[in-house]
Amino acid sequence: MAEDGREKKRKQGGFRTMPFILANEVCDRFATTGFNANKITYLTQQLHMPLVQATNTLTNFGGTSSLTPIIGAMIADSFAGRFWTITVGTIIYQVGMMVLTISAILPALRPPPCSPPQQTCERASSWQLAILYLSLLCTSIGSGGIRPCVVAFGADQFNFDGNAGQKGNFFNLYFFTMGIPVLLALTVVVYVQDNVSWGWGFGIPTIAMSLSVVAFVIGYPLYFKMKPGGSPLTRLTQVLVAAFRKRKLVKPEDPSALYEDKGLDADICITGRLLHTDQLVFLDRAAVAMEGDFGESGQPRLWRLSTVHRVEELKSIIRMIPIWSVGILLVTAASHNYTFTLLQARSMDRHLTPKFQIPPATLSIFTVVTMLLSLAFYDRVFVPVARRFTGNPSGITYLQRMGIGLAISQFANVSAALVETKRKAAAAKHGLLDSPTATVPFSVFWLVPQYAIHGLADAFSSVGHMEFLYDQAPESMRSTAAALFWLAGSIGNYMGTVLVILVNDFTKGEWLQDNINRGKLDYYYWLVTGLQVINLGYYIICAMFYTSKPLEVAKPAAENTPKVVDEEVGAGEVEFSKVET
Repeated sequence: MAEDGREKKRKQGGFRTMPFILANEVCDRFATTGFNANKITYLTQQLHMPLVQATNTLTNFGGTSSLTPIIGAMIADSFAGRFWTITVGTIIYQVGMMVLTISAILPALRPPPCSPPQQTCERASSWQLAILYLSLLCTSIGSGGIRPCVVAFGADQFNFDGNAGQKGNFFNLYFFTMGIPVLLALTVVVYVQDNVSWGWGFGIPTIAMSLSVVAFVIGYPLYFKMKPGGSPLTRLTQVLVAAFRKRKLVKPEDPSALYEDKGLDADICITGRLLHTDQLVFLDRAAVAMEGDFGESGQPRLWRLSTVHRVEELKSIIRMIPIWSVGILLVTAASHNYTFTLLQARSMDRHLTPKFQIPPATLSIFTVVTMLLSLAFYDRVFVPVARRFTGNPSGITYLQRMGIGLAISQFANVSAALVETKRKAAAAKHGLLDSPTATVPFSVFWLVPQYAIHGLADAFSSVGHMEFLYDQAPESMRSTAAALFWLAGSIGNYMGTVLVILVNDFTKGEWLQDNINRGKLDYYYWLVTGLQVINLGYYIICAMFYTSKPLEVAKPAAENTPKVVDEEVGAGEVEFSKVET
């Protein structure tokens, strides 16, 4: 019977699961990008919402979409498991897309078209707005179940049965695959929305999402499904409370005297048990056993006593925070690509042919294309060459990969500053400084390098960041770790807004004027470059002092292959061998 179970698990996981897992995330990204890229147009032109109201609506629901991954991750790690969290999240997302598509098709769910000749526009009624808000809320909640779990669930498929060496390839594949639906959405879907109908523009992503639900569920027998180990937030809090209660206790000199209980930790250290580290030693007091720490049944009272593994879970999260925070400013530095850079592009010569102009928003394609090409080059050329020199199966470590990405990203803003200086010089040369709506005879393709550099930097920094969070997080908290990736992006965008407000206040509006020909946008880019230099220096210091989690890798008794556990299966008997990850 045991042999049959092991044979079953050998047929699970690996690249055979990727079509089912990535199909779900591709459709999510396709649907999200297809709607987000043009939704300000839908709200203002189809629902006739005032610009301020439309902007606030998108900001509020954008903030909600950035917070729900944390909740979804906690649900997955605590009791639901990643498979069911993804499934339910996708269904809820699908409901939101269906409601939005129906509202775009049925005229009764939208205000009537504006009346000529004055173009008098009737605003959307309260119940029409309620339908819109319902659809946006469903997509925000659904994203909370999908985004933090898909990447962790996909990486789980490579943790066992000799597949661990392929895990780095998965992160490259994940980000590469995510770029394709973004390209399709920015071209095909946006074109359909603008030139065919909004019903089809929303309907195409909705149909794709429906197919993804079916594909993901069909793959159920092929997946490794890790058993959730209970609320990670509760365990972390228990360690803090226990350590605080024993804050005056003298910690034993010998770490072996600290409390261990392999049976208690069985469900949260399936692939390996965390070992004691000499950092943050004040938390070790939580693992000092005292009289009264055990109940009548002999089980520990977890608000008074924690195991070494649980203490090290908290230490791992604390050690990760400084490096995680580096991603915030990285996003902040790129946030102007969707604001100021578009204003620059709109003022420049965008003609591809004498009769065809490139839309300003289309420039984002150069970031996506560069990232896709860079990921392919990294996986097929860079890694094999680097492997010969480093001996590392991944070529370089994810910390080195992040550092390279941070260094590259600085040149994007250097390019932006230099191009803006030349653009303003061209405007002055042709007497257009006081004509902000005029087209400056300066090609928009001068902006391509900064977009391309952002794409190249993402291929290093974003992938390395995600891989770091997944690998260094305790295995019972990997969905939560993936949610932190999205949280960094959310905070980074908000920080971009704060930075603009501060710069505008301190310069009294001189740098960031409505007339960018008279403003000093290039100064802003140099300021952001300086912040990135500081961020890189901060990262180098953090990476130099970072300690990877020490792990005893669990192996099934009398076997050399790691132990695999389905959601419905316990941990069983294991042996351990020490590895530092």
